[in-house]
Amino acid sequence: MKFIYNDLYMARRFTLFLLTILVCSTCFTSCRNASKDDGKAKYIFLFIGDGMGHTNVFLTESYMSYKAGKLGGEQLTFTKFPYQGDVTNYTAESNITCSAAAGTAIATGYKTRNGFIGVDADTVSHPSIAELLKAEGYKVGIITSVQMNDATPSVFYAHNSSRGNGYEIAQSIASSGFDFVAGNGFKKHKNKEGKYIGDYLSENGIKVCYSEEEFKMTSKEDRVVMCEPYNNNVEPRTYFAGAPVPEGHMSISQFLENALEKFEEEPFFIMCEGGEIDWAAHSKKTMPTIMSILEFDNAVRKAYEFYLKHPDETLIVVTADHATGGSSLGSGDTHLYSVDWEPLVSAFEAAGCSNTLNQEDNKKLNDASRIGWTTSDHTGDNVPVYAIGKGAERFCGRMDNTQIKGKILAE
Repeated sequence: MKFIYNDLYMARRFTLFLLTILVCSTCFTSCRNASKDDGKAKYIFLFIGDGMGHTNVFLTESYMSYKAGKLGGEQLTFTKFPYQGDVTNYTAESNITCSAAAGTAIATGYKTRNGFIGVDADTVSHPSIAELLKAEGYKVGIITSVQMNDATPSVFYAHNSSRGNGYEIAQSIASSGFDFVAGNGFKKHKNKEGKYIGDYLSENGIKVCYSEEEFKMTSKEDRVVMCEPYNNNVEPRTYFAGAPVPEGHMSISQFLENALEKFEEEPFFIMCEGGEIDWAAHSKKTMPTIMSILEFDNAVRKAYEFYLKHPDETLIVVTADHATGGSSLGSGDTHLYSVDWEPLVSAFEAAGCSNTLNQEDNKKLNDASRIGWTTSDHTGDNVPVYAIGKGAERFCGRMDNTQIKGKILAE
């Protein structure tokens, strides 16, 4: 009996060995075939969740599961994508990046210093993905939930040694030749002489729209900037997602729909940023961070619906520039191995889906739910990348943020 058992054991081991060889061979063949891809996609979406590190994604899905009456298992649209990887994001001089340096690395493929926009560490300008594709005849759209001349959107159209030069950066929208730029306004929206950047853009061939009604009055050939409805003397709002929003608010999902309507079925590149994810996480505001990611996911879902109509021609890539806040499911020394969402969610809903608590009270609320936050700034964590569609297999495994450009362009 002992020999029979050993023979059966060895036979099973040999069968497992053969299956392993078969699986590895299949994977190798798949990777080898992927390297012979026939070029880049006709329709390209790049989504950047500002501050949306792995843990903030986990936080959101845990909340979603809680709302569904489960401990886990609920997923965002983009975490269901078949190809996923891990992205390093250190800068040319630091192991913790800002949005400007990380965005520049993603857009241009070059490491740079914190605060630099579209230039390398020696202040040499390099073309972004968007600029290269525009030169090839693609339509280009740049969308953000925050200011259009904030760091992440600006790295795709501007080249400047300081992200603080907001007015000069915004001027680059006119010279970029891009077709559609949208956001909630501008940082430093006036120059020293008091000239509003919207007026400057209008004088330089841009149709500046403050509502969807104004947008619908533009022609397909018009280059468009969409702003939320502020007059020339008012700074853009800054609010945390999840809070009541002012009349006229346009979400990134709406902006994305407008861009798709404008581009119709011409080749395009659209970068869409969820910028207020970072703002909420800087303040360790758990529910606003989650609401921001859910709003971001709504925009990804719009792109996914487009992909379903054009699966062989569309690439969707979702990533983050950096992680913010160092959130964790679990905090303290109680060893309870659980999160209690009830205190956070009840307080958030009772406040009309707003979280305006001061720092001390906000911490008490996080502690009551056993949600941890390690910092009010960025962390040096790797960030996720998710992809689906034509060329998506290039986004498997570990990579640096400077490689994203080449993977999108199939270089």
